[in-house]
Amino acid sequence: MKVVAFNGSPHKNGNTFDCLKIVCDELQKEGVVTEIVQLAPLKLQPCAVCGRCAKELDRECHGVKDDHLNEALPKLFGADAVIIGSPTWYSNVTGHVKNFIDRCGTVNRANGGPLTRKVGAAVVAVRRAGGIPTFDAINHFFHINGMIVPGSTYWNLGVGRLPGECLEDEEGVQTFVNLGQNVAWLLKKLA
Repeated sequence: MKVVAFNGSPHKNGNTFDCLKIVCDELQKEGVVTEIVQLAPLKLQPCAVCGRCAKELDRECHGVKDDHLNEALPKLFGADAVIIGSPTWYSNVTGHVKNFIDRCGTVNRANGGPLTRKVGAAVVAVRRAGGIPTFDAINHFFHINGMIVPGSTYWNLGVGRLPGECLEDEEGVQTFVNLGQNVAWLLKKLA
């Protein structure tokens, strides 16, 4: 079993990464292979809505040539579970995550829905408030693509502003531990 986590923060080792790492560590304890992919270096552009992915049918984006989404798509479609993490920017996901979910969703739907019935989980870092719309935006991507979304003991939010502060949020840490355990349990049930 393989889980790929996509970090939508421009900070490679910030709070979003720390929260994703907690989930991935729990998955690894259950024998699940994990990988964390940084979205920022991919320089993702918005969807061009050209429809070429529906014509080519090769699970790639053909409308935008100046970024590296097609390097991430095989990881996305090849995973048994997908975790998308984002810090909260103005009560929503980062532009990196928004461009990622828009374009991946378009390619997924145009290619017969290879994400259908895969597991998807959102992980959010938040300074103080606004994290629920961020959490919802990621979960909307999972739901519209027919994915299975496991719960935890609370919404998957870690509270902190400066790097490392989410690790001091005891309830958030426990929520991510439980999320990792629940994703592993669900993957085993679906196998």
